[in-house]
Amino acid sequence: MRPYLDKAAPAAWKSASAHSAVIAQEAERLGLSAQESELIKVRVSQLNGCAFCLDLHSREARSAGITPQKLDLLPAWRESALYGDRERAVLAIAEAATRLPVSEEQKADLSGAEHVLGEDAFVAAEWVALTINMFNRISILSDHPVRQREADGSLTRR
Repeated sequence: MRPYLDKAAPAAWKSASAHSAVIAQEAERLGLSAQESELIKVRVSQLNGCAFCLDLHSREARSAGITPQKLDLLPAWRESALYGDRERAVLAIAEAATRLPVSEEQKADLSGAEHVLGEDAFVAAEWVALTINMFNRISILSDHPVRQREADGSLTRR
């Protein structure tokens, strides 16, 4: 069993958590909606295979108003007409920030995303994507467990 990075280095964890709080405030100030931020977090967590963050942010995405159908189809967002222009823009940013190095196709997607979002929301989306990538790595390296939940979202009692 690997050590939990958050428990083994609490000052570093406190700093990472403070960073995340600043990014969330800045994202909102720069015009990125809670739904857009959560779409980024879920998609990045899918790409990185971070079960802990995927569990957390899928619940937060539903709480922010993202429909279950959109969450279900997220891996195939490019093939679905359910996502609007801004959603497609933030999802392109999520993928480019996670699948490095940035390809020529991703550079074109990023240019289009900046056009759709404007510079402020574009920058906010990049910061959200960078931050969730960091947290995915913390959870994956720590092997954070996902606890089973009931249908209502509450933790299963053991």
